[in-house]
Amino acid sequence: MSSAIINGKEIGQEIRKSIAERVQLLKEQGVTPGLAVILVGNNPASQTYVRNKQKSCEAIGIFSELIQLPEEVTEEELLVQIRSLNNRNDIHGILVQLPLPKHIDEDKVIATISPDKDVDGFSPVSVGKMMLGQETYLPCTPFGVMKLLEYSGIDIAGKHAVVVGRSHIVGKPMGQLLLQKDATVTYTHSKTPDLPSITKQADILIAAVGRANFITKEHVKPGAVVIDVGINRDENNKLTGDVDFNAVDGIASHITPVPGGVGPMTITMLLFNTVQSAENTLAQDK
Repeated sequence: MSSAIINGKEIGQEIRKSIAERVQLLKEQGVTPGLAVILVGNNPASQTYVRNKQKSCEAIGIFSELIQLPEEVTEEELLVQIRSLNNRNDIHGILVQLPLPKHIDEDKVIATISPDKDVDGFSPVSVGKMMLGQETYLPCTPFGVMKLLEYSGIDIAGKHAVVVGRSHIVGKPMGQLLLQKDATVTYTHSKTPDLPSITKQADILIAAVGRANFITKEHVKPGAVVIDVGINRDENNKLTGDVDFNAVDGIASHITPVPGGVGPMTITMLLFNTVQSAENTLAQDK
């Protein structure tokens, strides 16, 4: 029997409908949620991501402004641009598309974004609040994974969740969000010896390692929920995840496909955070 597919495209559309309703309510009160996206250079993948974000904004009524800067822009020029956006009342979310050119300090750039507009959830303030379980903007990909589990009716409390990967953007926050929902969490990574012996204990397995088809059937316990965060290209240039889908299909109880699993949720939660920021601003102004 095949694994049940967790369809991120369908779940994302369902969430976007409710976000669009919130946008309409804000507009009726004179507020249009605004997202500014800063793109440095001409990285084709980054350009595609930014285009998709803009289209998604337009589809649900969010104002989207793209600021394109040349590859050779100085770090200070970029920081000046961010500070200007911090002070604009029509912009509720600021996103700097990563990666940035090597001469620019990404940490400094992220720290310059106002925590009130940090809809990516990357700033030290946002991360600190997330760690403490305080209200903040959650990083979009892990937030999206949590919504996939929620909408699929998967109970997290008391389950053993294993995260493969420890990036600041996905792996580390993913484990924290699962922990806050009462999972027992194990982090694994490239230096973990005998990885399958640990991943095979997982009731919920999160693959976020960035290596195509890295997770195979030897890593998966029968009946586990497998969430594939990876987006890679295989030797035939075909989009594939970190999980060998065909090998794991039928072993896992539930599995996310690539594409169409976690990917659509990342942009959905960016929209969610942007609208939340606009709602917060309106509440403060009242």
